[in-house]
Amino acid sequence: MKKNRCAWCGNDPLYIEYHDVEWGVPVYNDAKLFEFLILETFQAGLSWITILKKRENFRKAFDNFDYKKIVNYREDKFNELINNAGIIRNKLKIRATISNAEAFIKVQKEFGTFSNYIWGFTSGKPIKNKAKTLDEVPATTKLSDKISKDLKKRGFKFVGSTVIYAHMQATGMVNDHVTDCFRYNEV
Repeated sequence: MKKNRCAWCGNDPLYIEYHDVEWGVPVYNDAKLFEFLILETFQAGLSWITILKKRENFRKAFDNFDYKKIVNYREDKFNELINNAGIIRNKLKIRATISNAEAFIKVQKEFGTFSNYIWGFTSGKPIKNKAKTLDEVPATTKLSDKISKDLKKRGFKFVGSTVIYAHMQATGMVNDHVTDCFRYNEV
């Protein structure tokens, strides 16, 4: 029997697996939250499938998204990354990843975990929307505006409201599976 899915995942097996397994599942683990934050940063202006196809390359290039290592990257590592054809070679996004690791650690020190901080905006619980079609799913909300503004104040880069809303969707802070999607009630 064919499963109803959100239309955005189309027929691409990689997209379907991501939709069926990861997207919208609440993430409370700091390492995974950082990974999604970095991937969303690189996705800005590009399609998510482009990032998914390069995800393993990003994982290898950025030491498995280990922010404790990334914070110590210097020019030699930056040059290695800018010459790595397996990732998105955007100088500003690479530099942002390094500075975001530093900001991420500062937030951890202040709140105990980044998870405590980011989930504090939703009182630790996912927001369950009730969109019937993709057209009803917003690109930003007042909450993503607020989180974006706060992250920028804390030194994060490439964290505009659209990037943050996509991060909220990916990490399950908001359930934006359409109501007839089989995952809507599962996540």
